[in-house]
Amino acid sequence: MESNHPHKLQYTIKTAGRFAYPLSRKNAVENRDEPTDAEDALWTELRGSKLGVHFRRQHVIGEYIVDFVCLKCWLIVEVDGEYHDTKEQQEWDRLRTEYLTSQGFRVIRFRNEQVMADIDNVVTTIVKNLIWKTHGE
Repeated sequence: MESNHPHKLQYTIKTAGRFAYPLSRKNAVENRDEPTDAEDALWTELRGSKLGVHFRRQHVIGEYIVDFVCLKCWLIVEVDGEYHDTKEQQEWDRLRTEYLTSQGFRVIRFRNEQVMADIDNVVTTIVKNLIWKTHGE
C-alpha cells in the first residue's frame, strides 16, 4: 500500500497475484474467524496498538498468509502448532521465511505451547524485536 499522505507510512509490499489474491484473502478471513487458542491469546495482547504499534492478523504478503505483522516495524510473528513438526512443513516454513526475509521482514516464531504457558515472555520478546524502519533501511 502506498500513500501520498504526509503522515502515513509508505509500504511497498507485494501481495499475491491478481488471480491468487482473492483465494489468499478468503483463506486469511477464514483463519481470522477460527484462530487457535494460542493465536487468540496472542491477539489479545497485540490488538488495539497495545504495544505502541499496529499489528494485523492473518495478513496476505506475497503468496503467504502470516499470523501477525507490524508493517511499520517490518516484523512478522508466527505461532506454530504441531503440524509444523513434519519435515515437509519445516521445509515449507523455511522457504516461506526465506521469502519474507528477502522482502525485508524480520520473522520470529513461537510454539503454541510457549504462547499458552508464558505469554508475558512471548510479548517481551516481540517488544524487543520492534524496530521501526522503512523499507530499504
